[in-house]
Amino acid sequence: MNLKRWRGVVARVAGGLFGLLVLLLVVLEDGRFLLRAGWEEARILVRRRPIESLVQDSSLPPVVRGKLGLVLDARRYAVQVLGLEAGRSFLYYSDVGRDTLVLVLSAAYRDRLEPYRWWFPVVGRVPYRGYFDWGAARRAEERLRRRGFDTYLRPTAAFSTLGWFDDPLLSTTLAEDSVGLANTVIHELVHNTVFVRDVVEFNESLASFVGARGAVAFFRERGDSVAAARAEAEWGDERRLAAFWDALAFAVEGAYRRAGSDSAARVAARDSVYSAWRRVLVDSVGPTLRFVPRAWLERVPLDN
Repeated sequence: MNLKRWRGVVARVAGGLFGLLVLLLVVLEDGRFLLRAGWEEARILVRRRPIESLVQDSSLPPVVRGKLGLVLDARRYAVQVLGLEAGRSFLYYSDVGRDTLVLVLSAAYRDRLEPYRWWFPVVGRVPYRGYFDWGAARRAEERLRRRGFDTYLRPTAAFSTLGWFDDPLLSTTLAEDSVGLANTVIHELVHNTVFVRDVVEFNESLASFVGARGAVAFFRERGDSVAAARAEAEWGDERRLAAFWDALAFAVEGAYRRAGSDSAARVAARDSVYSAWRRVLVDSVGPTLRFVPRAWLERVPLDN
């Protein structure tokens, strides 16, 4: 076979394999999910505008320009003081064109405290999955419910590509107050700096801690005692809620042990615990929280 003919064969085989790959991506649910995620990331990146130029844009409201400037300051603080890796993240702003960025789905087994996990390239197994397609998110949640899982579907205003792309500030994030903005910037840059495959609980705990404590230190350095006090109080709320979740998990595990190995008995036992601890959350923990509304405590799902 001559070289020209060989190249033609290789080109046809490669083209056929590429076509098959595209077909699989379109037909398979995970393929459609990845295609949609890739499309949304491309939309975000193509809409980027430099924040430094926007800060100087007098046509923007002063409040917006102030928030954009704060993002740049928080980014500098994260890099220069906290030693985080930023790359070119948070140097740009992107309007996603809607109020909700993505819906995040979590699930857990009902008869044991164990999360359902999804597998993704690079990051490994994680206990949540983000959806840009609201209908697909609700259908996925319903399938998991029919299989007997507890589920939780919620919106989020930001996400990190772990440094693979230059993550811009998103319009959904800009809606946060100054404390939330600083916390989010530092939190996401922690993910750029440290991410341990298959251990999402550690990654999120680390980012939450550094984001919260970093925001307090950032505002103190700026001489903004009001924002620093707000960030400190919000961190106090997080710690009190964490103590409640830990105590609740301990109580559920105890109920499982007493119920034995029968799955139905274990679910019934844990439901009794959750019902009783709702009042603890609302009546005992609630009054100690400064920025968590009672209405949220009354409706937040208590399940695995």
